[in-house]
Amino acid sequence: MVPHLVTALTGPINELEQRVLDTMPAIERWFRLEWMEHTPPFYTSVDVRNAGFKLAPVDTDFYPSGWNNLTPEMLPLAVQAAMVAIEKICPEARNLLIIPDNQIQSTFYLSNLTQLRRIFHMAGLNVRMGSINPALKKSTTIELPGGESITVEPVVRTKGRIGVKDFDPCTILLNNDLNAGVPGILEDLHQQYLLPPLHASWATRRKSKHFQCYDDVAKRFGKLIGIDPWLINPMFDTCGQVDLSHKQGVQVLTSQVDALLAKVKKKYKEYGIKEKPFVIVKADNSSSGMGIMTVRDIKDLPALLDKTAIARQASDSMQELILQEGILTHERINDAVAEPVVYMMDRYVVGGFYRVHADRGEDENLSAPGSSYVPLAFGSSAQLPQLGVRPGASEPNRFYMYGVIGRLAMLAASYELEATDPERDTYDE
Repeated sequence: MVPHLVTALTGPINELEQRVLDTMPAIERWFRLEWMEHTPPFYTSVDVRNAGFKLAPVDTDFYPSGWNNLTPEMLPLAVQAAMVAIEKICPEARNLLIIPDNQIQSTFYLSNLTQLRRIFHMAGLNVRMGSINPALKKSTTIELPGGESITVEPVVRTKGRIGVKDFDPCTILLNNDLNAGVPGILEDLHQQYLLPPLHASWATRRKSKHFQCYDDVAKRFGKLIGIDPWLINPMFDTCGQVDLSHKQGVQVLTSQVDALLAKVKKKYKEYGIKEKPFVIVKADNSSSGMGIMTVRDIKDLPALLDKTAIARQASDSMQELILQEGILTHERINDAVAEPVVYMMDRYVVGGFYRVHADRGEDENLSAPGSSYVPLAFGSSAQLPQLGVRPGASEPNRFYMYGVIGRLAMLAASYELEATDPERDTYDE
């Protein structure tokens, strides 16, 4: 069944669901034409929030690390998508090297790696794990609670190519967001495909660029199906570089938060929404270590800044910030707040899950210690909506809509990678 919504299953979300179903042929054709012009990221996950009156992505990850949350029923879709993705890049591919995060002690993350290994093994590839962590000096095998094991080997570079001992891959898959910077060992590789490309990493990536691209996608999609793009698009603004340890920096942030709150309030009034609007303040990249702040009133900012310890950054107090319209999540799994996460490979939705957190509120970040995961039924329903069923009553229809939103964010991600490609001089829309 469709997860419980605190709000009644009426109003904008059901109208949006009906509109998406009614225009499904036009939507699928539109996506098809877009993928003729743009290359999707190799793999992507998108966090989606359903407020009952609005459904929008709030985060897009180029290095998804929750593949272990996909159920066995979802694996055939992932394997087929992996085959398509690999064939497009390197049809004769035989060996794949997966580069994991440098910190791999977590059994949850290791289970993610074993699932990725399983997917690509079934797609017809020899798969090895190679670490770029300088601290790893020799091959290390780690036993997992379920009886599986995973072997991680130190990456070596020879004649402009990287691999592990006695293993020369043509394709390297990063499952490491390189938020500490791009190591030289990954640069200027000779006749090897590195996925995703280095400019997708948090060493250079900015969330504001992604949402700028998503804003463009949402407007065009809204025009296609005849909806207000705000229903699927979080408003945002950037704060540039500010020093929040000084009064002037705090004043700049306060002014911009106030302006964004005013825009959101105007939209709430237009739609008769009684909820209290809020703004999320977070780092524009993922490597600053800044906490996520939820601001409902600008008078709360000084206390929030103290609480997140932004002013006490160790070395550089300058922060690049993005301000984002807060999207409530009114979905519940066993009375705990939940949000759907959509997983994609190449241009296909392959699965997903609900991120659930019993100790967090509907206006808080759920990607935090204590979260758990409940699989979505994407495996059997993502591409097979049930036409004629009333909105809000069909699990396949709701999940199909989540998949559409996920693919819109993935399309924005492809725009983003094109726009930030250091080898591309111009970006043609």
